[in-house]
Amino acid sequence: MTQDWESSAVAGSWLHIAFVEPRIPQNTGNAIRLAAVTGVALHLVEPLGFSLDEPRVKRAGLDYHDLARVQVHADLAALWSDLLPAGPTEEGRDGPSVYAFTAHAERWHTDVAFRPGDVLLFGPEPTGLSEEVLADRHVTDRIRIPMVPDRRSLNLANSAAIAGYEAARQLGFPGFR
Repeated sequence: MTQDWESSAVAGSWLHIAFVEPRIPQNTGNAIRLAAVTGVALHLVEPLGFSLDEPRVKRAGLDYHDLARVQVHADLAALWSDLLPAGPTEEGRDGPSVYAFTAHAERWHTDVAFRPGDVLLFGPEPTGLSEEVLADRHVTDRIRIPMVPDRRSLNLANSAAIAGYEAARQLGFPGFR
């Protein structure tokens, strides 16, 4: 069962950013601010490593909580059910793609042609997406954000911002001014 947080609707978003089991409240707070200023929908897949009422989440999100579209999902199956009701996309079929971000992918986020409604999927801060999630039939492709060699990962909120703004650039900054 999913629930809207702060009565925020996510239907019709130009892009969806999903955090699977996020652990650091400040990252989610920053992502809430990102969702508010870009118009993307932020999806949080439980279990969360914190409460959304925690002061650290509120402080990082400043006063943007009421402006962001955030939805909490009980599990990954609930996320898929809400965002991909027709099931996984097939080559040539219209519908959202799911891009799983992992430091172990070969393709860069700039190599993807994002479309409205796509889903950018990110894993928990300490580990990233599990092999099980990366192999999920709903995942269209694994992609990464380039970094210098021998570095583990970027901050989760920063990664979401980098990827989200690349999608916005490709789509002509929908709704931006």
